[in-house]
Amino acid sequence: MANLPVIVGFGGINAAGRSSFHHGYRRLVIDAIAKEKADLTVKSLTRLMGLADQPLNDQVRQAVFDGTLVRKLDESIFDPNNIAFNARLAIEPCGGDELCFELPVKNLPESIPDHWRIETLDDKRLRVNISASQDFLLPSHRKLKVQSAGQLPSGFDPGADYPSHNHPRGLQMTVFGASDALASVGIDWAELSQKVAADQISVYAGSGMSQLDAQSNGGMLSARFNDRRVSAKQCPFGFAEMPADFINAYILGSLGTTGTSMGACASFLYNLRQALTDIQNGRSRIAIVGNSEAPIVPEIIEGYAAMSALASDKDLARLDGGKIDYRRACRPFGDNCGFTLAESAQFIVLFDDSLAVELGATIHGAVSDVFINADGYKKSISAPGVGNYLTIAKAMAGARGLVGESALRHRSFIQAHGTGTPQNRVTESAILDQAAKVFGIPSWPVVAVKSYLGHSIAAAGADQLITALGVWSEGILPGINTIDKPADDVACEHLQIGPEHQSLGKENLDVAIINAKGFGGNNASATVIAPHITAKILASKHKGKYWSQYSAKAEIVSQQAQAYDQAMLNGTAKSIYRFDHNVLGGDAIDFDDKRIRIPGYNEAINLDLPSDFRQWLD
Repeated sequence: MANLPVIVGFGGINAAGRSSFHHGYRRLVIDAIAKEKADLTVKSLTRLMGLADQPLNDQVRQAVFDGTLVRKLDESIFDPNNIAFNARLAIEPCGGDELCFELPVKNLPESIPDHWRIETLDDKRLRVNISASQDFLLPSHRKLKVQSAGQLPSGFDPGADYPSHNHPRGLQMTVFGASDALASVGIDWAELSQKVAADQISVYAGSGMSQLDAQSNGGMLSARFNDRRVSAKQCPFGFAEMPADFINAYILGSLGTTGTSMGACASFLYNLRQALTDIQNGRSRIAIVGNSEAPIVPEIIEGYAAMSALASDKDLARLDGGKIDYRRACRPFGDNCGFTLAESAQFIVLFDDSLAVELGATIHGAVSDVFINADGYKKSISAPGVGNYLTIAKAMAGARGLVGESALRHRSFIQAHGTGTPQNRVTESAILDQAAKVFGIPSWPVVAVKSYLGHSIAAAGADQLITALGVWSEGILPGINTIDKPADDVACEHLQIGPEHQSLGKENLDVAIINAKGFGGNNASATVIAPHITAKILASKHKGKYWSQYSAKAEIVSQQAQAYDQAMLNGTAKSIYRFDHNVLGGDAIDFDDKRIRIPGYNEAINLDLPSDFRQWLD
């Protein structure tokens, strides 16, 4: 019997704040939850934003609201009105005279143009005489045409509480997000590592575009063009799988399976499928899955803007009669003009069902299936295709096979990709509406969290999944509050799309479908099961000693997890970062031809590996 991957912890950071314990989700529905929980959400954000020492008055609340979710770019990362670039100038001498200037000897180019005549003034300076036209690059500045983004909360520095010098922003976010997810489990990693062998842990994490800021690939590729030195760290820090590497090397000390699967904006679900497969077939008992993306970089913004993919200031003004409302920049399934880039780092922790029950882990839900399909032949590589019909249909069929037809029809919801582009609103709504019709769903609730968070590329699917966990915590489906109604070309005969939140109750939704689509024909859809359904499965599968003891163990685990949450609210918890910690050499490994023993792990790695194919050789 296959193992069920149970979600036992989650965490991260995005424009809504810290994800663990549903703080980020509650920011989305803060106007629909009880005041006590709303105040706790605000308190969580004040801690992140450096406002915790101030009294929680209306002014601070407004600062929290203004400094979260999609909004106008502030200047914490860069000044969007003052973007540096090099303007090319063609200069010619006047009246046949030579153009003359002086410069230090050290600044003389290695390759000297033929029409330059050099005079030595002294041992440190030269005079250059130019007799013909010469191109120069003059440092200048310009204003970005796109000024909205889903930035992390204003004032939050993801690398502030560990030695993060020279780390790219995406890796700083990884350290914070993975630490948050791991601590949210409520079981110390030292205890977990005693329950499984070193090779029964999987880490799948990465970025969709790699790290592209000045501390990584972006700095490396632009250094010589800007007369700067390439550092020894920029190249390795730029690798797309580096978030997984940081988790293994500085947070877990893991020797298990690792890597990342890249599928553009569907990358998180690609990684989730890897973990799902590992746990279902027993190769791993614990998996950490996530993505970290920090794409709010001028060059990346301009790249997507050149595709007419982003909501530019000009187009937003056109939609709203001249006035720009940056808060409403992303409008999935409404009258829209493009998506909004966002930064996010999100991670979930999965146990196999036996380990979850044995340890009393909190049950946040379970992942039963992830389906991935390409688009087939294409014209434009960035255009959507038919692959998403396959993934959605299979995810819905998988849900029907597990929870039944009635639950799919009346107690499910769809976390749409919902980017906010005119093309997406037409194509994705057509897919979802037809799928709802085929499966007999009269009015399928549609959630599109990019309207709040923006589009975090590889991490987008994780934003959607963690929001689904929040729905089961509060029973509230977030509305698409940046639209008034669906656009006229949106297919919604069998879909429920609107700006209002829907309060449906915690246990009135049994299953969520997470949908993701990426440039190039990368389509993925996941079937995620509600915690109350997951608990029923586990109670039935694990009748006897373990399940009878589960509740008592779960209470202890919950208390330990809540202690971490309180420490975060109080500002006493720190990110996990274990640099040069218990580094193993070959002499620490004890092995023979039957097993390998690793220091720090009670369970040995088994080398007795029979092959299913051996029978064909006998």
